[in-house]
Amino acid sequence: MTAPDVVPIRTALISVSDKLGLSDLAAGLQRAGVAIYSTGGTRRHLEQSGIDVMDVAEYTGFPEMLDGRVKTLHPKIFGGILAIRDRDDHMDAIEEHDIIPFDLVIVNLYPFAATASRPGATREECVEQIDIGGPSLVRAAAKNHNDVAVSTSPEQYSEILTQLESAGGTTHELRSELAADAFDHTAGYDRAIADFMRGDTIGGEFPSSLNLSLRRKTQLRYGENPHQRAALYADPSDRSANLVSARQISGKELSYNNLLDLDAALEIVRGFGGPAVSVIKHNNPCGAATDTKLARACRRALAGDPLSAFGSVLGFNRTVDRETAELLCEPGLFIEAIVAPDFSAEAVGLLTSKPRWRENVRLMQVGRLDTPPSPIQRRFISGGVLVQDADRMTSSMLQWKTVTKTKVADELWDDVSFAWEMVRHVKSNAIVLAKDTSLIGVGAGQMSRVDSVEISIDKAGDRAQGSVLASDAFFPFPDSIEVAAEAGVVAVIQPGGSRRDQEVIDACDKHNLPLVLTGRRHFKH
Repeated sequence: MTAPDVVPIRTALISVSDKLGLSDLAAGLQRAGVAIYSTGGTRRHLEQSGIDVMDVAEYTGFPEMLDGRVKTLHPKIFGGILAIRDRDDHMDAIEEHDIIPFDLVIVNLYPFAATASRPGATREECVEQIDIGGPSLVRAAAKNHNDVAVSTSPEQYSEILTQLESAGGTTHELRSELAADAFDHTAGYDRAIADFMRGDTIGGEFPSSLNLSLRRKTQLRYGENPHQRAALYADPSDRSANLVSARQISGKELSYNNLLDLDAALEIVRGFGGPAVSVIKHNNPCGAATDTKLARACRRALAGDPLSAFGSVLGFNRTVDRETAELLCEPGLFIEAIVAPDFSAEAVGLLTSKPRWRENVRLMQVGRLDTPPSPIQRRFISGGVLVQDADRMTSSMLQWKTVTKTKVADELWDDVSFAWEMVRHVKSNAIVLAKDTSLIGVGAGQMSRVDSVEISIDKAGDRAQGSVLASDAFFPFPDSIEVAAEAGVVAVIQPGGSRRDQEVIDACDKHNLPLVLTGRRHFKH
């Protein structure tokens, strides 16, 4: 059995759930003289677009039935896909039964994953989105890729049309690539169904097996360093606003490090109900703030560490408006990239024309932040994958305990809450200083907690006076409290749980420094 290099496309079978780009593809096929066969909603969509289509039911002589559950499951369809063209017995068999050989099969599947992830979706709705005929068509065409091209994604349409126009058909190289993609597609689809049927959820046990089905979106210029290759892969099951599915409005190509920093920036601002801005440098926040007005929050976030903010990336949880854009265009600022739900037209005009760095800044529009990201976090290590619940559990102030004689002043509670929300986003050992719901000092990733305290105080400078300090884990000794009190810190929040908690409490009482214990640690490695 030999594989011809170029197989002409004379007939195509089309049955898709996602109609994106379908009319343009079918028009190109029709111009090339390709006979198109189709089913149900796909056929009606094509006919409304002015495409000549043969109804599959008319071809097979068997009507669609069971509310569309049975459409293409017929020997005249699968015989036309699976027949090996250079075997005389196969070709004699399909000729005997008036079966037409299909050269191109275009199928994408019912949106099972999207339905299963939709809030309020019933089990019956999810089960009804389990495609039967679609995967069978895809697998049959992929198996017989020596003779048949199969497409499972609108992203593949342009290459198929290009080859059709230039060579009259598809090359063996393209058919092989499409076949591999097709089996990836059905494997991921079946995996989602299996997980659903088994009931694997975050509320229960982790799955007994974990199969990731990711699709390469783009190859990056390089990784963390120029000598490292890199690529970006999309998780089709993730329906949240994210960097992978974001629309880039302007700017240079995103780098590996840009994507990591933008993801960190977006993760921070998701956690706030009011307007919030984060400033990220090397995957740690160097500034952040909340306010009733986005522009004010932005100004205070940038003021958290102006030196580090140069060349940073910014995250917003509101549409970037003209006033905020004017602030970002002020002299002396240089921003690598910005992620936000949206940008006003005026803001885009200013950010892409006014500053010196206008041609470089990447503007990433992710859409509404209503849908939360995956509750599961995966991290690759040599030999496998670590999987855990993402650290997104909200902390109730009702569970916190003030354990010192001195209590937190009413006007400080907003800063206490802000500091505790921020510290979870800083690499351990993590210390943050907050004032006026703004981040003014960060100590990150140090081997000693007291080093992190000293770094955060050094960053804050005179602003440390009257600030609130948050620690991601307990203080093992009272030495950090002594340093904080000397700098003018007026309240401390930390998990507690050390054998030396009482010594830390005593140190706070000595300095009339209120200490709040949350009972929850926020390590981020």
